Amino acid sequence: MPYMKLMAVDYGAKRVGVASTDDSGEFALPRVVLSNDENLIDNILRQINDEKIERVVVGDSKNLDGTPNMISKDITTFVEELRTKNIEVVMHPEVYTSMEADRLQGQNDMRDASAAALILKSYIDNQKNK
Repeated sequence: MPYMKLMAVDYGAKRVGVASTDDSGEFALPRVVLSNDENLIDNILRQINDEKIERVVVGDSKNLDGTPNMISKDITTFVEELRTKNIEVVMHPEVYTSMEADRLQGQNDMRDASAAALILKSYIDNQKNK
């Protein structure tokens, strides 16, 4: 996969975790946890601009049986709003990334950003295996 600057978003009802790749495009790094409020899109767009992001990977949260869960509709609305800003957005399956982040590092303020980094790492690994 040619180098591309990527960002991942772990969308939650209260907090939104953001991760992005390092300069090599190989490593997913937790960056920031944002409040899910009226400033969310502007804050995400600022991150995209500041880091020169080329593609945003949004965690596609579903129930284990693949059906939409409580937050699926909000995630779809968020993705559609980013796309209206001419942002390239892809959805990537995510299951239990917040619990995995807790397991790896314990609960802390960067939990949601770490979950976003796990989504991004999974996406990068998936792209390498294509």
